[in-house]
Amino acid sequence: MEFKPLVTLLAIVNPLAIIPFFIHYTQDLSPALRQKTAWVSSFTAFVVIATSALLGVRILEFFGISLASFQVGGGMLLLISALNMLNAKPAEMKATSTDLTDGDEKAAMGASVAVVPLTIPLLTGPATMSAVVIYADRAKTVWQMTTLIGYGVVVGLVTALCFSLAHPIARVLGRTGINVMTRLMGLILAALAVEVMASGLGKLFPILARTGG
Repeated sequence: MEFKPLVTLLAIVNPLAIIPFFIHYTQDLSPALRQKTAWVSSFTAFVVIATSALLGVRILEFFGISLASFQVGGGMLLLISALNMLNAKPAEMKATSTDLTDGDEKAAMGASVAVVPLTIPLLTGPATMSAVVIYADRAKTVWQMTTLIGYGVVVGLVTALCFSLAHPIARVLGRTGINVMTRLMGLILAALAVEVMASGLGKLFPILARTGG
């Protein structure tokens, strides 16, 4: 399988952009608990990706949704995420995520913040799941599916590395550097989103595919 799925996942998840949130949510935790939070969050991100890869297509079939329609809808989600990133916002950030910033509760929650809100919705959300399902459908062999899940492992490890080095990275890059990286990844993701939507539209409206050829 090509490396495009890995590039897409790294662009959507974009752990560099989540570093400020990680620092915020874990600032009252001990270094050991902060490290544990980083690993739990990274593992949970892998679980979301692996589950979407293994069960996503079957869920679509259960609801009677064609992959072409899902590609168009998923591509739109990716494009929205890319636009958010071009405005230097985390790809999966939700407006309601600010409801989870009660400073008095962070220490008591401990490692639970690794799942919500760090992993869901900040790291992995609808755009991530949509991308994984689309690429999972293209995986025609066990090896290709295994590779896709392996990309989930890579994303998890990159996330763990970024979170483990959150404070040094934040000091080196600064907010401006993180914003620049986020915009660059957003530009890449926008191009990938257009490709996904074009593929879905070509299946829904074959005349478009013939015209494009």
